[in-house]
Amino acid sequence: MPFTITPCPISGLYEIQPKVFGDQRGYFFECYSERDFNSAGITARFVQDNQSCSGKGTLRGLHFQKHHTQGKLVRAIQGDVFDVAVDIRPDSPSYGKWHGVILSETKNNQFYIPPGFAHGFLALTDTAVFAYKCTDFYYPEDEGGIIWNDPSIGIEWPDLGMEYILSDKDKKLPAFSSFTAGDKQQ
Repeated sequence: MPFTITPCPISGLYEIQPKVFGDQRGYFFECYSERDFNSAGITARFVQDNQSCSGKGTLRGLHFQKHHTQGKLVRAIQGDVFDVAVDIRPDSPSYGKWHGVILSETKNNQFYIPPGFAHGFLALTDTAVFAYKCTDFYYPEDEGGIIWNDPSIGIEWPDLGMEYILSDKDKKLPAFSSFTAGDKQQ
């Protein structure tokens, strides 16, 4: 198999390390194989690819879609990011818990996040190009989010010695405790 797929402490999350083949010309690796992912238990069907570029200290998240929940396969194409998933599956034993992975262009690792998680990331390098495959399409009217620094979740974001850069929208996201039964992921 051209991947090492390792389950993370929260059920459903996986870190994926591809086998990289390199020589004097550069390198090659498979970043996705439906057959190999399926054999490891990741049976997601991806329908949309997204890419973003962020400067150091940019924090995006924590985002999710309420009804059109998205699974994501994420990686840093350039630079490094601290990527975080927060379990918002109401019946999960890890509801409200988080797990983070540093994704790096030099490591070429990936992070699989199934539907039912809020997601965010922090750019750790001057430039971070971030790519992700999604299991459902983006619907702006279905957006949800949680404030990045909610103390009840307690994400341990890396200290970059600077104030994080957030969008106005992300600065105003609600606390995790503001969820009602109707707002929770289905």
